[in-house]
Formats: sequence, structure tokens, C-alpha cells
Amino acid sequence: MAKAKLPDGKVMEVPDGASVKDVAAKIGPRLADAAVAAKVDDRLVDLATPLAGEHEVRIVTPKDPEALEILRHTTTHVMAQAVRRLFGDQVQYTIGPALTEDFQYGFYYDFDFPDGVRVTEGDLERIEAEMQRIVDAKLPLARKVESTESAKRELLDEHHQRYKDEMIEDLVRGEGVKEVSLYRQGEFLDMCRGPHLPDTGKIPAFKLLATAGAYWRGDEHNKQLTRIYGTAFFSRKELEEHLARIEEAKRRDHRKLGKELEIFAFDDEVGPGLPLWLPAGGVIIEELERLAKQVEAEAGYLRVRTPHVTKEDLFIRSGHLPYYAESMYPPMELEGVKYYVKPMNCPFHHKIFSSRTRSYRDLPIRLAEYGACYRYEKSGELTGLLRVRSMQMNDAHIYCAEDQFEDEFIAVVRMYERYFKLFGIEKFVMRFSTHAKAALGKKYVDNERLWLKTEDMVRRTLIGNNVPYVEVADEAAFYGPKIDVQIWSAVGREFTLATNQVDFAVPGRFNLVFVNRNNEEETPLCIHRAPLSTHERMIGFLIEHYAGNFPAWLAPEQARLVPITDAQNEYAEKVRAQLAAAGVRASVDTSSERMNAKIRKAQKMKIPYMLVVGAKEADAGTVSVRERAAGDVGAMKAGEFVAKIADEIATRALHSTLAPAKVS
Repeated sequence: MAKAKLPDGKVMEVPDGASVKDVAAKIGPRLADAAVAAKVDDRLVDLATPLAGEHEVRIVTPKDPEALEILRHTTTHVMAQAVRRLFGDQVQYTIGPALTEDFQYGFYYDFDFPDGVRVTEGDLERIEAEMQRIVDAKLPLARKVESTESAKRELLDEHHQRYKDEMIEDLVRGEGVKEVSLYRQGEFLDMCRGPHLPDTGKIPAFKLLATAGAYWRGDEHNKQLTRIYGTAFFSRKELEEHLARIEEAKRRDHRKLGKELEIFAFDDEVGPGLPLWLPAGGVIIEELERLAKQVEAEAGYLRVRTPHVTKEDLFIRSGHLPYYAESMYPPMELEGVKYYVKPMNCPFHHKIFSSRTRSYRDLPIRLAEYGACYRYEKSGELTGLLRVRSMQMNDAHIYCAEDQFEDEFIAVVRMYERYFKLFGIEKFVMRFSTHAKAALGKKYVDNERLWLKTEDMVRRTLIGNNVPYVEVADEAAFYGPKIDVQIWSAVGREFTLATNQVDFAVPGRFNLVFVNRNNEEETPLCIHRAPLSTHERMIGFLIEHYAGNFPAWLAPEQARLVPITDAQNEYAEKVRAQLAAAGVRASVDTSSERMNAKIRKAQKMKIPYMLVVGAKEADAGTVSVRERAAGDVGAMKAGEFVAKIADEIATRALHSTLAPAKVS
């Protein structure tokens, strides 16, 4: 008899060869009906998996975190089957992962269609209808394990899948794989690790969302494929709520709003991924830099500046070239010397640290710079401001002794939290990334002792200061563990924003030392941090987070005066001068348009305050105030309004202080 130890400690006996679904059925018919898959010991498996011996068994239902990925992965197979039915057996299907962390999409599959066949978003409804027929047919998903040679023959000969043949070859060469698992549903066969739902009828709600071009293996030198995106949920209600969030996110898309609000632009002659900041964007950048400089000055940071290019030798010494060469612009060769545009600031800051002898009395040394960096991101991965090739980073490097590490590291975390409160970011998580021992010397610096030591230092600091975090293996920087800060916008879209990295390796490469209390040379630890990320990513996030409705302190134009007739232009200009003297960015709309048209134009540009002035206001020295969200606030003396908005800006208030009850 096989024994299944359940999460509550109870041990259930079933005949050898019985499936995990039999275990679920023995527990209860409702559980068996709800079951999606199972976890046997530490491995996710299909419900049809047979049992022998003794194992820990947990039945996975839609309530479990693993279930959504299984649902969506199964739906990709259904989509690929539907596409083949509609567009023919010559369609090549490549990879189709579930995307449980993606805000918009739940899965995709990349297809290579025969010459002359073009699939667009206009075809999605037809594909969905065929998918629904497959779901209604309740086709079982049957798993089998075959030798790589047998799997290649079946996929290539029966299904004409050249890409799967290539993928199996890569597994054989790279990992020495001898067997692979295949899943069949009806006439459709795919290579897949699994697990999957027991049958297609278990897919309750899905929707295809978009098509896009995607290069095979993400390499722009390879053939461009057609990617079809979709999503799936365990209830129609969840799906409809998700689709509503997507529509709201589209309304907030920073690429759309950035153009409408004249914040940034891209130009083909300048190059992809190289944003041009328009005057409004320049204002936002200045405000973010002013904030960072103020906060960092209070925290004892010293500002530095470094060049945009450097000799190759610097990145060889730092160790960056072996790890980052593919993401760097190619070198320029002058007088027999290779120069690179810089992809990061840290080697330059190390050189500044080493420019003179340092004592323990000098430490910690915090060097800050809004440094411009350049990375050659792949064309297919460029996304508005969120993934670019030129960026200005809120960078700093903290050089400290080991006994100063906890205070310095947690001070950076507290800086994050200060910024999050200021910007109204309510949901965030610290993602603690560690190394993988198997990748030492390849992906990571080869020093297991220092990896374990510094990871433990970070872990103890987070726990000791009650900082919530999740720990993720094999995602560290090449020189040490790191914290990536995941934040969520107002509509629930996740962004990776800030980083806090510990470097135990590179300071030694640069012979960075300080003279300690024992008059001995000691290598400092280095903390790399960027709480405000880059201007590009931060502003892209903020545009979507605020839907373009920036708080007054950050708004490119903070107030606009709207004279009712030309007779009030002179008075409006006097009020504008008062605002300017108080540091408020304001303008006067002297166009010949009617008042309502002027107000609509200001609303469209999402200006926080509109000040309407007619003959009555000019005579009384007042302004009639309209707030962007709340509408009419009422009349007040011009000087009173100037004082109130100046205070709102100075305190960097998140919401209007003139009509707080009406502002969401």
C-alpha cells in the first residue's frame, strides 16, 4: 500500500499505483472535484500521477498560489491547439509560458506562421471561439515521458515542429537531458514540464488580449514570430475585474499620457530607447533631483560627478565586462585604446574613494550622483520609459566598515519608506535576492564564504528591524546579495523600482582600503543604492500611478490664470508675477478662446489649479479657484491663494490642501 501524509498530519493508505486524485477522492468528493494538481513532497505533479511508498501529499485547489500558473499554462496549450486547427498543421509553436507576475497578461505563445499567413488582433475572437470548443470537449491532458530521440521524432515527423527539435537539442547539449515529458490533448502534442489541469473542461474563464511581434529567443537577429497574449482565471468575475483594471491601466499608460502632456518623446533619428525630455519632463526631473539632493544632504551624502565614457580597463578591473558586455554599447577605439560609454557609475565612485587615503574616522563615506548611464537593451524589450537605453540613475555608493553595515543598510530602507509615503505608494515588498552555489564563477563571484556571510548580514538586518521581505534564490547581483523593491501603482500594476545591493567583491578588485582603529588597512563594504531608480523608470511609474494628475509640487505647470476677457489680461499677469515670486509655476491663457474652452484646455493638461479672473475679481483683487478634481473651490484673495499653494508645494503635499474632502 502507498501512504499519503496529508498537511494535517493524517496518513492515508491507498493501493500502490493509485493516483493523487484517488487520494483527493478518498478525502472527499468536493475536494476531488476542485482539485487542480497536487504537491507530492516538494514537487508539483498532475492529478494522474501514481503513488508508491510514503510521501507528503497536498492537493492543490484554485485557492492555492500554485493553481493560477497551472491554469494559465494549460490554457496556452488550448490556445496553441486552436491556432493549429484554424491555421493549419504547418504552424510552428515555440514557447508558451504562464505569466503570473505580469499585470496585464496571464500567458502567451509564440508562433511561426507559414508564409502568407498573418494573424492579427482581428483573429482573436475566432481563436477564442475554437478554444471554447476545446474546453467544452473536456479533452484529457495525458502526460508521457519519452527519450529525447523519440520525442524529437514524434514532434518533428508527426507535428512538423522544428523549434521543438531545436529546444530538445539545446537540453541535450546544455544539460545532458536524456528524457523529456510530452502532453497530449486530442490531436495536439507539446513538450512541457507540466503539471497541467486534468482536462480542458477545467478552464472556466479566459480571454485573448493582444498580438505582438517577438524574436525567437529574444534575439533580434532571429526570425520574428507572432506572439499571442491572453489571460485566464478561475471565475468569470475575476476575469471581468481584471479586464476592467486593464482598461484603467490603458487610460493611465505613461506612453499615451507622456505624449498628451508633452513630457517626453522618442524620435527614430535619435534612436530607440533614447528619450527626449520636453520642457514639462525637464521640470519633473528638476523636482525629483531637488527632492533627492535635499534628502541625501540630510543623510550626509556627498555629491560627485563622473564622465560618460571611460577606458575598457576600468570595466575589466571591476569585473563588469564578463557579466554585462552583451548589455553594453560596443567600444570606440581611438589611438589604439578602447573606450566604453558607461552602463553603471560604481567603478567611477570606487576611483573617487581611492583618490586619497581614508581613515576609519572618515567612514561611512556616501557618494551620490544622478549619473547618466547607457545600456544596449534588446529592441524587443524596450518599453516607453520603463525600459530604455539611456537613463539617469539616482545612484549612490556607501563605503562602510562591517560594524557600520546594519545602520547604513537600514537607513537606505527607511529612505525608501519615506519616499513611498511622499508619493502615496501603499503597497510594496522588499525582494531579497541571494546567489546560487551552482552558478559560482559563472554568474556570481566565486567566494561561497563571503556570499553566505553577507547574505546572513542582510537577513539579520531585515529581521532585526522588522522589515517585511521575501527571499528569492539565484537573483543576486554578480558581486553580492541585493534588495529589489517591488511597488504597486494605484491600479495594481507591479514595478521594480529601487535597489539596495551589497558589494563584498569589487572594492577588493580596486584595492579600496581604509586605515582601521588598529592602524591596519581594511577593505570596506560597499552598498549600491538607488531609491528613486532612474528618472525614466520613476517618471514612467508616476505618470501611471497618478494618471498624469501630479501633485502640485511635481506638476510641470501648477496654476493657470484664465481671464474671461482681454480686459483682465493685465490683472492676470500681475497675479502670475506674484505666483512666480513665490516660486509657483504659472501661466496666463491670453488666447481668444472663450473661458470654458480655456478651462477645458487646462483640464486636459491636468493642471492642478485654474484661476478664473473677470471684472469682479480684478476689482476685488481676488481669483475664482477651480481645483483639477474638485471643480469650483470659490473665490479668495490673490495673496491668500499664493500663500496656500506655496505652502502646498513646499510641504510636497500629496493632495490638494484647498479642497481635500473632494480629492480622491
